[in-house]
Amino acid sequence: MNELEALRRENAELRERTKSLTAQVGQLVVELARLNDRVTELLAVAQRKQRKASPPTDKPPAPPPIVEAEAQRVFEERPKAPEKPASEPPPKKKVRPTGRKPIPSHLEAEEHELRPDACSGCGGAALDVVDELIEEKLHVVKEHQRRRVVRRYTCRCRRCGDRTTLRSLPAPYERSKVTCEWLAWLVYQKFWLLTPLDRIRRDLAERGIPIAMSTLVTFIERAADLLSGIDGLHWKQLLAGSWMATDGTGLKVIVPKLPAAHNGYIELYRSNEVAVFQYEADKSSDVVAAKLRPFRGTLTADAEHRFNAVYASGQVREAGCNAHGRRKFRDAEDTQPALAVEGGAFLGAIYGEEEKAQSLGLVGDALREHRQRCIRPIAHDFERWLDAVEPTLLPSEPLAAAIRYYKNHRDALFRFVDDPEVPIDNSPTEREFQNVAELRLNMLFAGSTEGAHRACVLLGIVATCRAQGVPAQAYLSWVFERLGTHRDVFALSLEDMTPRPSRRRSPDAQARFLTPRIPASLMGHDTTRRT
Repeated sequence: MNELEALRRENAELRERTKSLTAQVGQLVVELARLNDRVTELLAVAQRKQRKASPPTDKPPAPPPIVEAEAQRVFEERPKAPEKPASEPPPKKKVRPTGRKPIPSHLEAEEHELRPDACSGCGGAALDVVDELIEEKLHVVKEHQRRRVVRRYTCRCRRCGDRTTLRSLPAPYERSKVTCEWLAWLVYQKFWLLTPLDRIRRDLAERGIPIAMSTLVTFIERAADLLSGIDGLHWKQLLAGSWMATDGTGLKVIVPKLPAAHNGYIELYRSNEVAVFQYEADKSSDVVAAKLRPFRGTLTADAEHRFNAVYASGQVREAGCNAHGRRKFRDAEDTQPALAVEGGAFLGAIYGEEEKAQSLGLVGDALREHRQRCIRPIAHDFERWLDAVEPTLLPSEPLAAAIRYYKNHRDALFRFVDDPEVPIDNSPTEREFQNVAELRLNMLFAGSTEGAHRACVLLGIVATCRAQGVPAQAYLSWVFERLGTHRDVFALSLEDMTPRPSRRRSPDAQARFLTPRIPASLMGHDTTRRT
């Protein structure tokens, strides 16, 4: 009996040992498969490095089979051009212009005439003109800082004896030290050319114009206060629209009684024609939700949790940024080169169709039809590829994170296919922040919370001019005259002083916009003399 029990125990131990060995063999098989996959990936990386080191070829990388089939289908379904009669001669190929581009004709010309006084051979003075050689070169004249002296004469009427004095020329505010043109030049230097105030001060001092830094700061404050109404009107226009995009970046701000600079936050809200910068102390979701509560439309933004409260109401639709997803696939090429390139080829095909639509100038229904016909099939194939590849990856891999980004935000990332007003990504907003980053690098921090708010006002006005193709310095001169001491003379509303109406003027009116002047009937006799 004891022998039987001993045999049973030995059999049980053998079964347990067999199970353990079987599990170990299974783990070794899985590990061997992973090592084989890793060897395959390393071989692909080595081949890619070898291709980069070898001379370039004209053959582009082969797209995935699904994208290639889709491209072939789109090629076959493209609209056919009408056949031309055989008698018609073949069209001539367009010859691209070569050589130097001509110098712009609108530049003011500085002309010089050089005529010889004597013959270079015999020294004779009787010379006749037989030919003329003309050459044009770009020339620069350093800008002039001038004084504007206004002498106003007080006259007494011989009939009634009353004294009359004309109003002075327009100024940005009462008893200002600078003209509207000079204040516009300062804002242009600071927020368009991104020149720090200390460099502007040194440049002025070199010209013999000593201005304290505090005075320059005061000028910037005055300019922002004048333009704050137009900036507020731009914000109302954004909230009343059907689409806007947003992004943000940090800004250090000096706050009293804090041992170090406070890490604030600058947000940009923009449409195709209007841009508004706003400063916030932090990235609170409650602040964003309260700010966008009146908005009814589509918001293009990064996939941040702080926007969840904005979308929760159902009044704002989410639109994503495909540029972020494309970068995620590119970053994943280091660990999964074959699959990451295959997934990136889908996005490349989508971007190619979008670039084709932009080059054709498609808008509205035509753009929607193009996106639905050419981009939606590629997007469907891409989604099937995501579903097939994700189970084969470890959750910690970068490519798995890129796939989860598209699966979690699928509707937002492809919102642009059905809405022609929505762009494919948020890259224009991010490019606008390049100017903010350079300005932040130059000035290091904002001197106060009020200074940060005023900087946002001027950044928004300048960005709006840039978006609408309006010359910023000329517009600022124009608007300061109409917002300053002579606002009652012009009697314009804020809607009439935004950059948008200025752009819609006729060429003659646009020329007057570039050199604004007070009407003579309102100002009286004006004699300008420079000494």
